Amino acid sequence: MRFGLFIPQGWRLDLAGIAPADHWTTMLDVARLAEAGPYESIWVFDHFHTVPEPTEDATHEAWTLMAALAATTSRVRLGQMCTCMGYRNPAYLAKVAATVDIISGGRVEMGIGAGWYEHEWRAYGYGFPTAGERLTQLDEGVQIMRQLWTEGVATLDGKQYQVDGAICRPLPLQEGGIPLWIAGGGEKKTLRIAAKYAAYTNFDGTPEVFTRKSELLAEHCREVGTDYDAIVRSANYNVVIGETEKDVQDRLAWYRSHLEPLVSAGAVERSSQGIADGPLVGTPEQIAERLTEIQKLGMSYAILNFAEAAYDKSGIELFNRHVAPELA
Repeated sequence: MRFGLFIPQGWRLDLAGIAPADHWTTMLDVARLAEAGPYESIWVFDHFHTVPEPTEDATHEAWTLMAALAATTSRVRLGQMCTCMGYRNPAYLAKVAATVDIISGGRVEMGIGAGWYEHEWRAYGYGFPTAGERLTQLDEGVQIMRQLWTEGVATLDGKQYQVDGAICRPLPLQEGGIPLWIAGGGEKKTLRIAAKYAAYTNFDGTPEVFTRKSELLAEHCREVGTDYDAIVRSANYNVVIGETEKDVQDRLAWYRSHLEPLVSAGAVERSSQGIADGPLVGTPEQIAERLTEIQKLGMSYAILNFAEAAYDKSGIELFNRHVAPELA
């Protein structure tokens, strides 16, 4: 199994209490830990406002971080989970990503999706198009990016986007362009877009849902004539790990207490319960067993979030020592 690691960037209130002047060194410390460990990639989120509720706490911008991490790491691949197509013109986004790919020596992944966080869409003046319009943006935007990365020029007269001879030079260093991760589990449209264009998918990693989404992806691949087995299926997981059951409960209690001064009681409850109910909560043996079960269903790339990473790296280190080797 391949592993990626989320870098704390504030979106999940995972830099709260740390002085802004120390944010970058905090993020870079986690990135360098990933470089030394079993992780193939590091990831950030493309969001502007925090969750589980919008607050005035920091959320650092994804593609700015991509450029910074490209220049300060040397091995790990660099991804976003996931870039929102509607936040940037796709030709401009393709140009940005190509530049970051040059800086990184060819290590960029393009996680891309239709977007969902209505509050930040409206707050930033993007409106909030219908789901159908956002999915059309995703489909057309991916076509534009693929043209720019492979041919160096793109023309498309679409319903959502129009480009006429847009040039992208230099091309990305990666042959065939930057790999596309189509993120989301929308069964009729998103998975069909993934079947047409994706090198990777990313959807719910619980066994029952993962199985259903995989079956639907395979059906779309048959309909559009692409190779289902060539698409890597990935999932994101919150990891709460401890040597003992008590250690696990202590980490869950820390997470709740961390959120309590930052968001409403209802948001604390919902977010805490969501973390506690996740499949990767337990001792190293329990987590390794669950990952092995999900791997048998075809999930071969797990991208992991440790809520406490900015404050305490012992959970990451425990996973690195006792879980990752079992899935190698």
